[in-house]
Amino acid sequence: MDLRGSISILALYDVCDEIRLKDLPPFIQGRVVTPSFKHTAPEYVRFERPPLIESIEPVLVKTGERFEAALQYYDYGVISLVLRFPFSGDWQRLRELAARWVSSTAFDELSAGIIREKCEAIRPALVRPYEQWLNEDYYTFHVLPAPGVVATDMIAQHGMEIAQIVHGEAGTLSDCERAETLQASMSYYPNDLAMVGWNAAFLLDTQQGADATIRLLEYANSQLLQFRHYDELLTRELREVYRVMERRAGVLAEWRMRPAAARLRKILLDVTELTERTHHALKFVGDMFTARLYKMCVAKIGVTEYEALVADKLSTAENLYSVMIDQFQQARGFVLEVMVVIILIIELVFLFRGK
Repeated sequence: MDLRGSISILALYDVCDEIRLKDLPPFIQGRVVTPSFKHTAPEYVRFERPPLIESIEPVLVKTGERFEAALQYYDYGVISLVLRFPFSGDWQRLRELAARWVSSTAFDELSAGIIREKCEAIRPALVRPYEQWLNEDYYTFHVLPAPGVVATDMIAQHGMEIAQIVHGEAGTLSDCERAETLQASMSYYPNDLAMVGWNAAFLLDTQQGADATIRLLEYANSQLLQFRHYDELLTRELREVYRVMERRAGVLAEWRMRPAAARLRKILLDVTELTERTHHALKFVGDMFTARLYKMCVAKIGVTEYEALVADKLSTAENLYSVMIDQFQQARGFVLEVMVVIILIIELVFLFRGK
């Protein structure tokens, strides 16, 4: 069976605290992203702050493949490089490309170089750039539906090949692994299919439908980057708080809890605000299929687990903040009591000396 479609590679980098999108136009030839989904509902599905997308020169990799390329800028500090390779061939060829690309690091150096060069060009629009970047990559394998093709029939006939493509595996998978992979799928029409894995997805759809799903997968991966960043930030801050609390000895040390508590409180407020902004950047109202598809994407990619980790660490930080403030208040109360006693002693001394 001859397949036609495309392979898209998403490489996302968390480069700074914020990208001022309004300051980007002088440095890029970008346009605002308007989400399009299975059915037209722009008032129901929208970005709170639409990202900007910029088409760049095609990219040629060492193995000879030529990729169309575009960059997408999110206001919360993430830049995404999208590489697209037109595909035509059989299941064997698609499976070979998946096995070669999904598990390799062939695109890491290439994508990092493109992002690094672009960051230098747009530096005035970056707020607090990072020295070390977190990154995520994701692969989508899109096949255009042939006339008369039904998704259920394709799964029945080529379920093993699809599972291998999603896993980036050339070898045969176990029946258990194949069944579990095929469970993470959704369809809106009889001739479309979205099968999502943790680092790759298989799409049977029209070009417009596939572009919409790829947009959701890209956004989900950008969320994963953000929650990974918050997780690392909270881990560092909690480690420092534990160190401060272990070093304390005596009233003066407890008195010095206030600066550490104030810093922790600021981190808590910042992370809570950024988490809310990230979580609600894309809104779904009324489009139940897109909402369910997005929920499946974030679950398979791992966003849900990192979001839970961040929530747990925020709760721990809140509890530690309360403990630190209580210790500071106790220390302040003790110091005030000592001061009152000293004043009384001075008064008594002057009283007995007749002054």
